Amino acid sequence: MYNIPMGAAIKSLFYALGFFVQILKGVGQFVRRGQAAHRVLIMQILFTFVEALSISTLLALGIGAAVNVIGIPFLAQFSQEAYIYPLLITIITRELGPLLTAFIIIARSATAIATEMAGMVISHEIEAYISVGVDPIEYLAVPRFLGVTISLFMLNIFFSVFGLAGSFAVAQIFNPMPASVYFGNILLSLSLPDIIVSVIKSITFGIIISVVAIVKGLAVERSSTEVPIAGLKAVGASFGWCILVDILLSALYYIMV
Repeated sequence: MYNIPMGAAIKSLFYALGFFVQILKGVGQFVRRGQAAHRVLIMQILFTFVEALSISTLLALGIGAAVNVIGIPFLAQFSQEAYIYPLLITIITRELGPLLTAFIIIARSATAIATEMAGMVISHEIEAYISVGVDPIEYLAVPRFLGVTISLFMLNIFFSVFGLAGSFAVAQIFNPMPASVYFGNILLSLSLPDIIVSVIKSITFGIIISVVAIVKGLAVERSSTEVPIAGLKAVGASFGWCILVDILLSALYYIMV
């Protein structure tokens, strides 16, 4: 009874992996001769990174403040206030930063990319590109893939910076100290594995979101009613895969470190 859905899921996974390989092959061609597609890449970064920076900053400031509001009084009961610094690194930089920025991009860009691709299929734009000798992967898929991945990487950096800045503002209420001392303690608690895991997560989530959104968008047939469905499928699949990969990478970190 469950063989059909499981078989379809495995088939879809292998199809997405194969499409990812095709995108990687198209990256080289895009860099060498993708001048016309460079504008698409710039617009994708503008929409995915720049326009999402405000909501990401507010969320980071709020979470950084919340960690100190809850953590400092709790740790003070055990005279362990110094542990607030590794706690901030764990929550903001290594765990929540990459995942929450991925959620922001899923909500904004995964839907947009999937519906845009689906609309192009329905309106036969993909066929038009092929008929004039333009590779749709190089011109359409690669710039969106690079744009989303680069944007998520940069958003994750900004999230960590503003999250720690928000925590510093709240820390002045409980235990006023110079910024140099506070951020010096933050840097002492920050380790290379923390940075590596955060970077790997952000890049991996960017790859997952972009590939899933493009694949779901191109998978429509000929009905216009499939366009919003493609967006919903892209969001659901992106959420699921990002959470699963996040769990696996975090587990691997705690096993190896």
